[in-house]
Amino acid sequence: MATQVIVLNGGSSSGKSAIVRCLQRVLPHPWISFGVDDLIDRLPPAMLGSPAGLSFGRRGEVDVGEDFLAVQHAWLVGIAAMAGAGARIVLDEVFLGGGASQERLRGYLTGLEVLWAGVRCAPAVAAGREIARGDRVIGMAATQAETVHEGVHYDVEVDTGRTESLDCARAIAAHVR
Repeated sequence: MATQVIVLNGGSSSGKSAIVRCLQRVLPHPWISFGVDDLIDRLPPAMLGSPAGLSFGRRGEVDVGEDFLAVQHAWLVGIAAMAGAGARIVLDEVFLGGGASQERLRGYLTGLEVLWAGVRCAPAVAAGREIARGDRVIGMAATQAETVHEGVHYDVEVDTGRTESLDCARAIAAHVR
């Protein structure tokens, strides 16, 4: 069966978005990209900073509430439905719960051919990118750099601190069927 979904998991500022853009150029068929940042950007303002929604601590911690989980559930059901209908999807994720988050997502993607890709980056490199971007809570990148990978099983892993985004995309694309 051909790959239907590519899941990129990595911490904030690890380079996932750049890899997604490169994948869309190097893969032979059209791939639609979605990411957790897309979902967050579309939340009603009242959900941001709310215990029921999504809030960020002073050192970059992310707290997820029940209202956010309900919206995320609908989002993931929709993404899985699109893949099931024939759309090829690249999903840019941050597994805050490590392996437990992967298993939760795996449940939504049951019956689909999924390629799991880990996007690593040294905490210091990610922190530097975070500062340069200017649109993240400082500390988030360093906090997430390792924890998002704990207990996660990948088909392929890349390191954006050592390898250019295009080469990372090519390494991932080599595993797409």
